[in-house]
Amino acid sequence: MAKNIEIRLTPDRLEDQEYIQQLIRKEARLPKDKPVHYDIVRRSIDSRGRRPKYVMRVVIYDDAQEKAESIQISYDRVGGGQRVLIVGAGPAGYFAALRLIELGIQPIVIDRGKDVQARRRDLRAIQQHHTVNPNSNYCFGEGGAGTYSDGKLYTRANKRGNIKKMLQILVDHGAQSDILIDAHPHIGSNKLPKIVSAIRETIEQYGGEVHFGTKLIDFIIRDGQMMGAVMEDGQEIMADATILATGHSARDIYRLCGDRGVQIEFKPFAMGVRVEHPQPLIDEIQYNQRQREENLPAASYGIACQVGENGVFSFCMCPGGLIVPAATAPGELVVNGMSLSRRDSPYANAGTVVTLDDNPYPDTAFGGMKYQQEVEQRFFEFGDGSQRAPAQRLTDFYAGVTSDTVGDSSYIPGIYSAPMHELLPDWIAKALRAAVKQFDKKMKGYFTDEAHVIGLESRTSAPIRIPRDSETLMSPDIAGLFPCGEGAGYAGGILSAALDGQRVADGVLGYLS
Repeated sequence: MAKNIEIRLTPDRLEDQEYIQQLIRKEARLPKDKPVHYDIVRRSIDSRGRRPKYVMRVVIYDDAQEKAESIQISYDRVGGGQRVLIVGAGPAGYFAALRLIELGIQPIVIDRGKDVQARRRDLRAIQQHHTVNPNSNYCFGEGGAGTYSDGKLYTRANKRGNIKKMLQILVDHGAQSDILIDAHPHIGSNKLPKIVSAIRETIEQYGGEVHFGTKLIDFIIRDGQMMGAVMEDGQEIMADATILATGHSARDIYRLCGDRGVQIEFKPFAMGVRVEHPQPLIDEIQYNQRQREENLPAASYGIACQVGENGVFSFCMCPGGLIVPAATAPGELVVNGMSLSRRDSPYANAGTVVTLDDNPYPDTAFGGMKYQQEVEQRFFEFGDGSQRAPAQRLTDFYAGVTSDTVGDSSYIPGIYSAPMHELLPDWIAKALRAAVKQFDKKMKGYFTDEAHVIGLESRTSAPIRIPRDSETLMSPDIAGLFPCGEGAGYAGGILSAALDGQRVADGVLGYLS
């Protein structure tokens, strides 16, 4: 019979298997001469004491035969039967495709962007030449926005599906097995591309199709039923159902839905800035050690407070990370964060944003999207026509004083001193300025002139929701159309989008059966 225990160890003992077994024997009160069979099922860091410790949840078995087996996922080749068009090759789209193959249905995945390797050239063009390709950037292309935003795999969507299965699929395609046990797993933007392309290879190996540079411009609807879609080059792709998994930045798809009678509605989202600190400072705050000891990862944080009617919170925190340009069209300035697998940048950054709960243009469901775009364009127009980002020292931002100078930053296009307290919408600036002092009470040392406020962080989530039936997961307006993932307003990250993709694939099976 399995037994659950918890052990705690200092970072220097993390790789000491003999010591770990000793702790397990001691905690479980096992005799020294009895073999110990165990699995570590959860690993986290408790940094509340004078020295951080790893906390491991361990399952002990009576014998080796009893040990839990990994999830096995098998696929058979599909084709020649029912076809489902999937619009978007992000986590929602790719995981929907994998599930459809499991169910014996052929997925046809299309994406306006490029595959992960070709996409790198366009990312380099944004960073070095300030050129934004509207179809291939940090948001559009194979793997979606998550491919180049650290690869964080934490989600609170525990009731939406089998999280362990999603993680196992990633491990099966090349991710480190540590993600199966870490409390806050991540992969890293340098490793995700190979994993994403391996998933594509699985889809194609078992009869699915994946087409890049294929931009949808219209739906084919007959008698209230989705029959397929029209591409920019005039090609028509017919299918028995369509999954719309385009991500949170496909504004043209939102407009198309509105034009073609698909319900859309305003969805609350958040906007703000990236706050960047030196990573050693965050290590000192979180671990009580300026020089982080070996086997401890770069420290992260999650922080939130209420300012009047607005929530202010950190978002997509990237320890040892980089700030990157995330505009999806010329004339916009948007920033996001990412980390490589080692998280070894000397900087830590986090989106620090304010909730927008009410539609700023209540006469239209596009109000949030319109407002988001207006502020992005304002930030771009304030600058010199490049992707250089306005910045301000955190202390100066609070004081309402333009910084005389700004220090170094991880943001490759470069930063320049600007009055962020004036450039941001007034309600956002006021909420952020009030919040940073509250944050400093929770994280002593957070409020410092070593930190910078860099803008604009505006793509936190979709500003629009595409309604769907809670049981069938299908659009109530168009039979055979399945809104899915973050772009439709039903996910908020890689893992929750993957879960929603698989769940929607099950909904498609119900529709086609």
